[in-house]
Amino acid sequence: MKTTLDEMQAFIAIVTTGSISAGAERLGLTVSAASRTLTRLEEKLETTLLRRTTRRLELTEEGKAFLECARGIIARVEETEERMSLRRQGPAGRLRIDASTPFMLHVIVPLINGYRERYPRVELELNSHEGFTDLLEKRTDVAFRIGRLRDSTLHATPIATGRLRVLASPAYIARHGAPASVADLANHTLLGFNQPDTLNEWPLQDADSQPLHITPNLYTSSGETLLHLALHGAGIVCLSDFLSNADRKAGRLRQLLVEETLEVRQPINAVYYRNTALSARIASFVDYMKEQLGDRGFDEPL
Repeated sequence: MKTTLDEMQAFIAIVTTGSISAGAERLGLTVSAASRTLTRLEEKLETTLLRRTTRRLELTEEGKAFLECARGIIARVEETEERMSLRRQGPAGRLRIDASTPFMLHVIVPLINGYRERYPRVELELNSHEGFTDLLEKRTDVAFRIGRLRDSTLHATPIATGRLRVLASPAYIARHGAPASVADLANHTLLGFNQPDTLNEWPLQDADSQPLHITPNLYTSSGETLLHLALHGAGIVCLSDFLSNADRKAGRLRQLLVEETLEVRQPINAVYYRNTALSARIASFVDYMKEQLGDRGFDEPL
């Protein structure tokens, strides 16, 4: 075989990070060494994998085909190495985890020490993104997604559920009063998401007995930002228990329209690609999360 694993990994890192310099940094190489590796790989394959411009790198058709094959080869080598390691000492190797910032901060981070004590040979890489994340593009092993899943190519393992509640801070209530009815929300400042718009569906019914879809007075892309806006008295918000539970228990947020609120729970799933063997390190983390969270949701503190 003319092509080496190091060359494949360098090519994948350059494509994933979007530049030769960033790919070199990820691999611990100099920029010149990474550039020479890419050139050597193209010479061996006798084709151009990446078109280089002053502003960006663009995959050729040959590059796209080689990238898919290279990722598959690297994944199989890593899986083989892991199986050999498992025979000796249990799960090992790098585990790349992705989740929204709120779920990462409020759920995953508090549980990390316990996982690392149990599986000290697993090297964790935690990444946070708002919105949809392409697992292959970001080289993610397992992602945690909240709400309905749309991607049929993903395998999903249910982890927990989070109940939705309408909330406001005592400071906001003191200044503006609490809404007396669902219709009264029209007289208040409502906090919501700019995308996806489905997140602005609250667990209440409108005048036609349909799920209430609100038009926010203040938008943001992050649930974490919504939480802090609500804590600072900026308006009324609808959040999942995993995000708001601690502040609600401490009295920093109060639930509104309790009698009118429907029992709506957001599913929380661990997802990975169906055509990817569930490695021991992925299984260990997914099983640990299920063990810690169970199916009780977040009605009680973690």
